[in-house]
Amino acid sequence: MAKLKSYVAFLRGINVGGNKIIKMEDLRRAFESLGLQNVKTILASGNVIFETEKPSATLAGAIQAQLKKSFGFDVGVTLRSIAEIQDVVDLDPFKGIAVTPQTRLYVTFLPDKPGTAIKTPVESPEKHYRILQIANGAVFSVLTLTPNTKSTDLMGMLDKTFGKKVTTRNWNTIAAILKSSK
Repeated sequence: MAKLKSYVAFLRGINVGGNKIIKMEDLRRAFESLGLQNVKTILASGNVIFETEKPSATLAGAIQAQLKKSFGFDVGVTLRSIAEIQDVVDLDPFKGIAVTPQTRLYVTFLPDKPGTAIKTPVESPEKHYRILQIANGAVFSVLTLTPNTKSTDLMGMLDKTFGKKVTTRNWNTIAAILKSSK
């Protein structure tokens, strides 16, 4: 019998701004219908931890197809093993960043290798957001909220730079995923 491997599926754009609403219980059942085991949803923003013996190469496509069948709309899926998430945390990408109530730390997961090379760090002209580094299939960004700057400004720039298949999570969400995976 093959050993179970732990994964997290990051779903793009569900339960955001009243769009693509999916109840977590329904989402869990959709994953279980694929034979995935020990399925847990983390927050309502589309983070699903599960275990499987299935090869990772076909999982994202199978999950996308099941979500379309279950909910009637397309949902982008980016998979990472829990070991890969631990590697991202071990990078300590935000070391030395002074965090204030206006600071937001983000990890953007790339479904593929970036098509363009970007020399990091990159800072917006207004200095409201920075891309610190790109490593382990992820982009690490810092946003400073101001009256004229919102998180959607950074998300728009990331979509434009890396494509619309990326998905972004707050650093606190990444910590919650790791804690829930234990």
